[in-house]
Amino acid sequence: MLRTHGCAAALVASALVFASPAGAEELRLSHQWSTSDIRHQVAQMVADKVAEADVGLEITIFPSSSLFGAREQYTPLSRGQLDMTVLPLAYAAGQRPAFNLTLMPGLIRNHDHAARMNDSPFMEAIEALLAEDDVMTLVPGYLAGGFAGADGCITAPDDVAGLQMRAAGQSFEQMLAGAGASIASMPSSEVYSALQTGVLQGVNTSSSSFVSYRLFEQVACFTPAGEYALWFMYQPLLMNKSTFEGLTPEQQEAILAASAEAEAFYLAGAKEDDANAEAVFRENGVEIADMTEDDFNAWRELASQTAYQSFIADTPDGQRLLDLALEVE
Repeated sequence: MLRTHGCAAALVASALVFASPAGAEELRLSHQWSTSDIRHQVAQMVADKVAEADVGLEITIFPSSSLFGAREQYTPLSRGQLDMTVLPLAYAAGQRPAFNLTLMPGLIRNHDHAARMNDSPFMEAIEALLAEDDVMTLVPGYLAGGFAGADGCITAPDDVAGLQMRAAGQSFEQMLAGAGASIASMPSSEVYSALQTGVLQGVNTSSSSFVSYRLFEQVACFTPAGEYALWFMYQPLLMNKSTFEGLTPEQQEAILAASAEAEAFYLAGAKEDDANAEAVFRENGVEIADMTEDDFNAWRELASQTAYQSFIADTPDGQRLLDLALEVE
């Protein structure tokens, strides 16, 4: 549903919106990534499938933060000023501290575990919080990440003691600090130069960032997301709930059918991102070190003493939500 966002957004919209089929209702979908990113591909798949259904509905996608800034999408979505977004849900933790659990070390060990998390009482609890903000999930999905060391491998907590580390997310920073690392906070775009100049000795980030920022040129060892990994970030395709409920039954059915197809595509694409990252680092002569089950359990124990305790202290109903997440096998 095309709505007014103010002058700046209107100018962007006028530049980017293509003509909808005659009589079609338009939904606007915003995200921060390029059109080559898996998250855009998920959004595009939903848009294409809905168009194919020919139910009088057109989804126009605004990539690369061209409509809203990366961290500015949840509020307009919840207010009905934006119809759809693909968003790392932890970005909205300022409004909903519980969403920090969607970027928490040790809660998920691999993509199949993440798929079970998507279909669990834990995610039902997250969905209930979204509903309070007039938001609903169309396509759930997690993306994974790993570690890299400038001089050696990082698989277990002992490996980071004394290192200057960059972590993706506050909870990871708390855990790494608990292992004896010093933390340097910076965006992914600054990690390459920080490794190059010796400001950083280790980094934890997403598989796609490891490749897109060419970090293989500055590290000696890479720990990919394989059978065991620590870094999983929930990045679903969301929709304004009232907007969805205002559609015709045929339009709702088309969106839900497209979303179900996209969920399977998202899971396969996330696994492919991890495999591609490992292949790229291997091809560039970087040593590959896999995390073992013992390594994973050591990290989770450390997280339980650091990041989990902080979350419980700062979050209403935090213990119950954390327990729900930990119950997913």
